[in-house]
Amino acid sequence: MSALTAPAIAPGRLFIGGQWRDAADGGRMDVLAPSTGEKITDVARATVADVDAAVAAARAAFDDGPWPRMSSRERARVLQRAYVLMRERAEELAQAESLDVGKPITFARVVDVNNAAELYEYYAALGHRLDGDVREITADVHAYVRREPLGVVAAITPFNFPLILSSTKIAPALVAGNTVVHKPASDTPLTALLMADLLREAGVPDGVFNVVTGPGAALGDHLVAHPGVDKVAFTGSTEIGAHAAALAGRSLKPFTAELGGNAANILFAAADLDRAIHTVISAFVFNAGQFCMAGPRLLVERSVYGVVLGILKDAVPQVPFGDIADPATVVGPLASRVQLEKVASMVERARATGARVVTGGHTVERDGGFFYAPTVLADLDPSAEIVVDEVFGPVLTVQPFDTEDEAIALANGTRYGLASGIQTSDLARAHRVAARLRAGITWVNGWAVLDPAVPFGGVKASGWGREGGPEALESYQKAHSIVFDLGGRA
Repeated sequence: MSALTAPAIAPGRLFIGGQWRDAADGGRMDVLAPSTGEKITDVARATVADVDAAVAAARAAFDDGPWPRMSSRERARVLQRAYVLMRERAEELAQAESLDVGKPITFARVVDVNNAAELYEYYAALGHRLDGDVREITADVHAYVRREPLGVVAAITPFNFPLILSSTKIAPALVAGNTVVHKPASDTPLTALLMADLLREAGVPDGVFNVVTGPGAALGDHLVAHPGVDKVAFTGSTEIGAHAAALAGRSLKPFTAELGGNAANILFAAADLDRAIHTVISAFVFNAGQFCMAGPRLLVERSVYGVVLGILKDAVPQVPFGDIADPATVVGPLASRVQLEKVASMVERARATGARVVTGGHTVERDGGFFYAPTVLADLDPSAEIVVDEVFGPVLTVQPFDTEDEAIALANGTRYGLASGIQTSDLARAHRVAARLRAGITWVNGWAVLDPAVPFGGVKASGWGREGGPEALESYQKAHSIVFDLGGRA
């Protein structure tokens, strides 16, 4: 395997109040490379005392510091400098993300770093027009609405897209005038620490952005329930998200959540089959399937069901697989041994209950890493575990349908509702079906076309609130109405 360079991060340090510091008890934890299972570095294993210190720093920066009192245009200029620095340090960020998560270096460069940088650029642009507005009431009353920051934001992010999914929260939170305590996933903390250094260089004042690394359950619970936190922005599994929402609800603090997904991709017989198959494969192997908006459920019109399975059987094994440092690689390892074992066990249970393995269905021994072969399963009951539950790995289930109504019922037939897809050349049908799909985003004749200007988020068990677009910015502000009685009334 070609070498990637570990980021130059001093091991065992937290970023609190603008300073690098050890964990309160000096604890550390190893960060492993999913492609080899070997140690990359170690980072601080924070304690609840460190969370308290980070919240206190963010609280002081919000209550007494300059950041919330700057004009939004001044804050926007800082975010724009962060964007420029991210472009200058793009290769450093990409290599850290690739090594830490186990994603192919090409995707880390083209998707992760590019998308994250553009989020800072986009919200910097919106920061130049964060205006309130005047409301016409009566001639003797003057009323206006200020858009104000919420306060201290807890940003809690998962292991699959650390850089992007932190940026979807941090960029709008900062430009709106909030301060942030970021808790990255314990398995993938490296780009969070690089961004702390980068944001300080961009001009973010001390205490405005803080990073605590460590075990998710203890630190996450303490951070969510902390009385000094005013808002929680969470991305992760549905089960953990529901638990976190319950904790936040005890103090009625605003909570937004992007949770699990299990998207259906509907392929109609009228689709451009070559283009559709390319989209289908991309939708389930991207990031080794560790993508909440992946397309792990393929629904195929029965007249082309056999043809599609035959093409997938031949095409999927040809997808470049393995060395994440090779620019040609499309599929890398899963992010941890735990995730590998979860995916493998779900496939084995599906096989044991009658699923047909069209291709794949096994782990791959390579360099000690956590690799699972891209897998296609057929002959599944709609109620099968691997159909209704989120796999979070490179596994595609394929089911036939006969009518449009049946396709929609199957697509909507899980508790999730994050993403969905339609492959067809019949655009009237595409519009009609899209309107009936219960999902936060629907792609037609493509997949994972994302841009900072386009909001995404879930319905049902996939969460609530939106990230991206001006919609996300609204969730980091509150409306403060100010009404003057001008004395002209009797």
